[in-house]
Amino acid sequence: MPGPSQITPAQLSHLIGTPDCPALFDVRLPEDIAANPRLIPTSTLCQAQSIESHAPGLHNRRAVVICHGGRKLSEGAAALLRLHGAQAETLQGGTEAWAAASLPMVPVAALPSSHNWVTRHRPKIDRIACPWLIRRFVDPSARFLYVAPAEVAAVADRFDAIPFDIDGAAFSHNGPDCSFDTMLKTFALSTPALDRLALVIRAADTDRHNLAPQAAGLLALSVGLSRLYKDDLQQLEAGLGLYDALYRWARDGHEETHDWPASTP
Repeated sequence: MPGPSQITPAQLSHLIGTPDCPALFDVRLPEDIAANPRLIPTSTLCQAQSIESHAPGLHNRRAVVICHGGRKLSEGAAALLRLHGAQAETLQGGTEAWAAASLPMVPVAALPSSHNWVTRHRPKIDRIACPWLIRRFVDPSARFLYVAPAEVAAVADRFDAIPFDIDGAAFSHNGPDCSFDTMLKTFALSTPALDRLALVIRAADTDRHNLAPQAAGLLALSVGLSRLYKDDLQQLEAGLGLYDALYRWARDGHEETHDWPASTP
């Protein structure tokens, strides 16, 4: 039974990947990180004693503080945030309990080197799906630059941005896999829900609709969004909602069907 200011790994795992995910702060000691160099998705590494510097950005936002075992470091850091009016909780059992539950963790070595990402303008599928994955599971502060295809590499160099979904980039298509697949593997984010979602995205993005019956619908919606919005960033914001819904289908509703009125013999 969690305490009054605690959240369990199961409860937190159901928030990660959704717009309701709290701000996560990993305050483990360096030796604990060295022993397990992975982070709960979307976590920010920080020292427990300096966590108050993050308080101004938590106005009306829930926060969860995480340490190795869910004891003194996270308890003290969460209490400091509450002094500033933040809705701060601790993760029951810390990363120890999270790892024991075999929940996904992102390797520290795979964390992006920049908050900026850049890709080709006029996105359709991968170039909306990948930003959704990054925002919801890796870096909630990530920013996305959509530019002319010929300028992606130069913009990446000049503006400290990570290129994706373009030839020659680390985050791009690889054989039968699309860029979304590549990101899932790099960030070690394989879960039944994300793998199910990835199959639909791969089928739609590589025009192999036989892989997943939902692919044709995703293509249609993606093309429709690109026609609705001339502004790529407005399209991205609308597309995030689309992938939020697809993720919840993949996680909670993929076995549900619809038949109304009911068929009669």
